[in-house]
Amino acid sequence: MPLPTRNVAWPPPYLKPALDAMTTWDTWWSGDPDRLESLYGGGASGGFGPDLKAAQFAGGVVGRLARWWWGTPTGPGERRTKVHVPLAGDLCAGSADLLFSEPPKFSVGDNATKKRLELLTDDGMLATLQTGAEVGAALGSVYLRPVYDKTIADRAWLDAVHADRAIPEFTWSRLAAVTFWRVVHEEDGQVWRHLERHEAGRIFHGLYQGTGGKLGRAVPLQDHPATEGHAAVVNEESFVETGYKGLDVAHVPNQISRRWRSNAALKDFGRSDLDGVETLMDQLDEAYSSWMRDIRIGKGRIVVPDSYLQSNGPGKGASWNPDQEAFAGINSLARGDNMQLTVAQFEIRVQEHRDTVEDLINQILRSAGYSNQTFGLGGDVAVTATEVVSKERRSMTTRGRKILRWRPALAHVVEALLAVDKAVFGGSAVPQRPTVEFEDSVQEDPLQLANTVDVLRRAQAASTDTLVRMAHPEWDDKMVQAEVERIHQEQGMSVPDPMQTGDIP
Repeated sequence: MPLPTRNVAWPPPYLKPALDAMTTWDTWWSGDPDRLESLYGGGASGGFGPDLKAAQFAGGVVGRLARWWWGTPTGPGERRTKVHVPLAGDLCAGSADLLFSEPPKFSVGDNATKKRLELLTDDGMLATLQTGAEVGAALGSVYLRPVYDKTIADRAWLDAVHADRAIPEFTWSRLAAVTFWRVVHEEDGQVWRHLERHEAGRIFHGLYQGTGGKLGRAVPLQDHPATEGHAAVVNEESFVETGYKGLDVAHVPNQISRRWRSNAALKDFGRSDLDGVETLMDQLDEAYSSWMRDIRIGKGRIVVPDSYLQSNGPGKGASWNPDQEAFAGINSLARGDNMQLTVAQFEIRVQEHRDTVEDLINQILRSAGYSNQTFGLGGDVAVTATEVVSKERRSMTTRGRKILRWRPALAHVVEALLAVDKAVFGGSAVPQRPTVEFEDSVQEDPLQLANTVDVLRRAQAASTDTLVRMAHPEWDDKMVQAEVERIHQEQGMSVPDPMQTGDIP
């Protein structure tokens, strides 16, 4: 039985470096300041105790985390003033938009397969691909698998599995098997996990009752509502046949891994777009928080004696509102020149902070492989598609590298989807590997395209068929032919061939 049979450590210890890195990337991607403080130990509780300076000079993990800005604890009695710029989330979402702003095209030869494929690759698949691309950009890779449920749909569909819930096995850098796992129940220190192992032609299901760090013992699938549905379909060996002769899962690495290239077990995991820019994002948050601090302490104050403040009663002193625009108080004698009012107004260093923030953002995007214009940092001046490609060359190059990994993975998983769908729901579709085409992410301006078509038409440098295809690249051959015939009829160009009208006198 390929599923674990002993009480082993879970997740497997050899995955710890990858899972730790994914936890870091996931925290930045989430954009949650509370999670960042928890990750780096900079919470209001003090994190490293009262002696922060000693912690920053310490070695090991404590010293390393304390030297991060998010590892600096908030002082006792102070409110948190750290500001987080959610650039990591924007970066990963932008990566997904570059790949799947338009749905990819799948081409097959058989007509019955083509019709079924059009039904399977509806808008729901595009949403799954966009989600998978964003998750892959954040965690370094993503897994795609066909799934089905006869109670909610009459066809199979694709599902994306996150990389931190998968234990892959590679052969010559190709996925040979993978085990997906999820926690289905936690109570009184007990953790129930569902393991789903995919091999060529079959899927194994197992339910385990263990602890936070141990897998525990195998129990029947019927023992938990989350897995009792699988108990009805698996055979006596706890697996179900997929109907596809190969592995029905596709692994899509985001980019080639750098940090684990010498680790045989982890080298094929893929690299996050956030890998290597964590320190820059930490410094970006520090710079932006400093900017906001300048605004906060730059509020104008009129310093006056305590006797000018609102008394809280005998022996209770006086109080003031720090956000009050009128005055602030100091201790002084209520006579002589000490009664004068003093205006305090600190300078807000807008330009210095803006330049620092912009430079950090530019460096982060450049290190991640993207152009500033992709994220709206190049202005909103209207330009042609050619100029857009020129300005976003770095982003287009990164997009091209990612397509090299997405195209074969999509072709594989769509073939598996057709096979699983046919095995479960029947039909006349013939499972086959489709040809995958990615749409151009930069669309021509309609007016610019119309002018180009008009110049070519007047120069008689292109046929009507070619011009229609230029104006409507998304149309198929039938739509193009119908439009050409309508244009010829409207312009009086549709005349019968004299050689076909009868006998020549």
